[in-house]
Amino acid sequence: MTTFESLNIASPILKALQEEGYTKPTPIQSQAIPIVLQGTDLLGCAQTGTGKTAAFSIPILQLMAQRPENGAHRIIKGLIVTPTRELAIQIGESLQAYGRHLPLRSTVIFGGVSQHGQEQILRRGVDILVATPGRLLDLMNQGIISLAGVRFFVLDEADRMLDMGFIHDVRKLIAVLPRQRQSLFFSATMPPEILKLASSILNNPQEVKVDPVSSTVEIIDQHVFHVDKNDKPNLLIHLLKSKEIKTALVFTRTKHGADKLVKLLLRADIRAEAIHGNKAQNARQRALANFKAQTTRVLVATDIAARGIDVDELAHVINYETTNVPETYVHRIGRTGRAGATGTALSFVDAEEMAYMRDIEKLIARKIPVVETHPYKAVHPTHVPKAAAAPKPSGNRRPGGKQFRPRTAQQSSR
Repeated sequence: MTTFESLNIASPILKALQEEGYTKPTPIQSQAIPIVLQGTDLLGCAQTGTGKTAAFSIPILQLMAQRPENGAHRIIKGLIVTPTRELAIQIGESLQAYGRHLPLRSTVIFGGVSQHGQEQILRRGVDILVATPGRLLDLMNQGIISLAGVRFFVLDEADRMLDMGFIHDVRKLIAVLPRQRQSLFFSATMPPEILKLASSILNNPQEVKVDPVSSTVEIIDQHVFHVDKNDKPNLLIHLLKSKEIKTALVFTRTKHGADKLVKLLLRADIRAEAIHGNKAQNARQRALANFKAQTTRVLVATDIAARGIDVDELAHVINYETTNVPETYVHRIGRTGRAGATGTALSFVDAEEMAYMRDIEKLIARKIPVVETHPYKAVHPTHVPKAAAAPKPSGNRRPGGKQFRPRTAQQSSR
């Protein structure tokens, strides 16, 4: 069995990993860490939840600690670029955790907040910078950031960069990076445009592939609930009456829909908060912290805002609105089932969303089982049973037969 010790990781980092409760490396960590430590460029095809943040953070910290800073002022030697604020914050927290016993400084910069505090930290000098593309280019244009000393460059979630329209900004960054550097490139998918971008960044890279879509979703217990659009709030509240769902990450398609759903849940005495692009950054961070601490039971999120949400032992993801992008479904449910753990994903599907679900099932190459017995079951035109459908019960009365019972957090972690 591969261990962190067998990967030749320095003792200060091993100590930090033990303090964080890490016991053994994930497949991408055991494959990527030796490649990065030997100074080779890396092309990693891996989805969120595979442990890729540690796969690049640990070896970069180690390589930088082996060549300590000379001189009074620190310059940026490591640059990690990621598409969203939440993911940038998560990576920053990981660097702080793994490098707590090393004499290295790191910081995170992103847009949507005042640059003043970020600017002050940068002027004092940092070794590793985690950044979103827009704020990074902005501070570079103001002369506050120089990338002339960068020796390690990581581009994370490259396909999401493409989806969000950041590829032009990324190309601007690459143009000013030193030619002599080690580059690491991560993407969940490798469409032609992403491969072209990778070839412009990497020099004779080694490739690591882990967790294709099919294997990622196999460990997650998935269910579909056929329900009329107007009954979705009632179904959600009905399911949340089960104490077995300790916390749930709930997805909506729009910011307005997220806010509206939070109000409905609060009226039902279910503690809920929303996280999306219209929320102030401190409000988003506070909502996520409350959710991690389980003082907020339900976090309602839009897709982009949810990128980078990494909550230990999150057992339930609920697709309140089914996405029309099959790959997004995989990203959503990947918030649970992290790094080999199991989890449960529930999808509410109304008549208009049936086609979306067929596309999802085609992508993941499996049929998602339908929960036939719940109080708000709708009979969609393409799913009319042979026998006459039983009338939908009123109030909280449940139909007969076996009921869907969410797995407990304890069960889901087995």
